[in-house]
Amino acid sequence: MLIITLPVMALTSVNQTAVEYHGPLTVKGNQIVDNQGRPASLAGPSLFWGNKGWASKGEIAPDEYYNANVVEYVQKSWNASIVRIAMGAESRGGYLEDPRGRMQKIEAVADAAIEQGMYFIVDWHSHKAEQNTEQAIAFFKHIAQKYGHTDNLIYEIYNEPLDHTDWDSVIKPYAENVIAAIRTIDKDNLIIVGTQTWSQDVDKAADSPIQGFNNIAYTLHFYAGTHKQELRDKATYALNKGIALMVTEWGTVNADGDGGPDAAETQRWMDFMRANNLSHCNWSLHSKKEGASILTENSDPNGDWTEENFTQSGNIVKKIISGWHKVDYAGGSKSSSVTEK
Repeated sequence: MLIITLPVMALTSVNQTAVEYHGPLTVKGNQIVDNQGRPASLAGPSLFWGNKGWASKGEIAPDEYYNANVVEYVQKSWNASIVRIAMGAESRGGYLEDPRGRMQKIEAVADAAIEQGMYFIVDWHSHKAEQNTEQAIAFFKHIAQKYGHTDNLIYEIYNEPLDHTDWDSVIKPYAENVIAAIRTIDKDNLIIVGTQTWSQDVDKAADSPIQGFNNIAYTLHFYAGTHKQELRDKATYALNKGIALMVTEWGTVNADGDGGPDAAETQRWMDFMRANNLSHCNWSLHSKKEGASILTENSDPNGDWTEENFTQSGNIVKKIISGWHKVDYAGGSKSSSVTEK
């Protein structure tokens, strides 16, 4: 039997959305804190690659889940405070091939997250972002111009650099260029920087952090079936060196996205993230036939799901997200969830 335990707590109903309650997120030391200086540990799902045409005959394309109904569902049914928009960049059907169509998908989710008073991550979902730095800069400048006035927006400027993509000579200079461009428009929203080896080598970032910019945190990704205490030790080292981390992607299964959930290791990771106030998004809210999917094959992308629509991993993730927060957030108050800056 798969059992995930979380602290039993009485939720405080605040009649505020997550963004109304927490406000702008700020890096303070190795923590991401809210406008009251409280550690802000957010939980929600990550959408699958938002590319065009990624479906075989008879399958539901992943980008069909990029809609307002899905966002409303995870807020109201799971008390989710955050959603990640994993927009494929250079890959087939990605943003560079279809910028207009992919931006419409991004905006559908972002606008819905604002409507629900949730934070949203705009992720340049790439393994080789440094090869298209100027395109990434143009993309994030557009995002900053459109959404940088809200407290809802979080930038994730490089999903998962490869193992041979060096932090100091490649990833860090790329990040500095993109961050500088964003900061010409948006002075203060949180920016998350991917780290070497599929966003696992947070120790290397901690030894050589980005300087000269405010509100920067670093990406940590894990899959419980593959990544165990050694990676938690890296994360602990990074935190002890003083950098802030966000787990923008994690899975209950193996690193290839498949296999069954590793319940015991997932529990260890939940305990670790809880102890260190880490925010996290689970991979992924989609119905692809693989272990990491939250939904069973061809679950209707309307958000109105029943128990039969959840995979083994999906049931675990639903329980984790639903039980993560101490506060029962309201949703659907667009007029008051957007903070002009």
